[in-house]
Amino acid sequence: MKKTELLVMAAGMGSRFGGLKQIEQIGPGGEIILDFSVHDAAKAGFNKAVIIIKKENEKDFRSVCGKRIEKMLDVSYVFQELDNLPDGFKCPETRVKPWGTAHAVMCAEKEIDSPFAVINADDFYGQTSFKLIHDNLVESDEMCMVGYNLYNTLTENGTVARGICEIQNGYLKSVTEHTAIDKNSGFAQDTVVSMNMWGLMPDIFPYIKEKFKLFLKENIDSPKGEFFLPSIISSKITEEGSKVKVMTTPEKWFGVTYRDDVASVKAAMKKFIDEGLYNF
Repeated sequence: MKKTELLVMAAGMGSRFGGLKQIEQIGPGGEIILDFSVHDAAKAGFNKAVIIIKKENEKDFRSVCGKRIEKMLDVSYVFQELDNLPDGFKCPETRVKPWGTAHAVMCAEKEIDSPFAVINADDFYGQTSFKLIHDNLVESDEMCMVGYNLYNTLTENGTVARGICEIQNGYLKSVTEHTAIDKNSGFAQDTVVSMNMWGLMPDIFPYIKEKFKLFLKENIDSPKGEFFLPSIISSKITEEGSKVKVMTTPEKWFGVTYRDDVASVKAAMKKFIDEGLYNF
């Protein structure tokens, strides 16, 4: 069977949450959301996990979940650093925010040589979602994504950032990032949104690097400008005619966007464990 890899983005700063939310312990045994995702990825058939973190968080990250996840999958770590830039560019001293999700993916190029899925470390995607994306990566050379019904991705504790998807004949036509969505934002409940669960091929890396150079020429001095992965995929669709298959999952998203989300996520994870879906 074709080898598949899981790329986990865990270098974000968690400004709305108020801390390093990627290692917030939400399971009864101290598990973090990533434990559940790696479990689901291994069960679906993925062969390896590549975790993107900030170098300064490596010790904390390994101490919280390293031993558990390394029992489930072959794991390697990649560092998303601000000075990881193409030749000719220098990171300004005023820049403290990571360059964005597409830059995070770019940083992992040397560790990825197979079809791979991309996820966020702080989002719970569900077992069905991992099965969908794994099987499509094995069976097809097309890019793909798992889409969620908007209603299944909201929190009662504030707004969320979601990529609103336009779909045509089962394929992604465009994805537009909206940074402040709640149940009163005017979107239909069954609107398909991206939760950054993408299925990609290694040939995406040269394209990302070229686009990053263009981004830096316009944004090198911006303290908050971000190089988003959905924007890169949208560009690849419009410029190169690439196809991205959209698979809609029935799963409900769980995440800790805000500190007040923690209690409900803990309750949901405990229920899953009590039902026998997870055994750490």
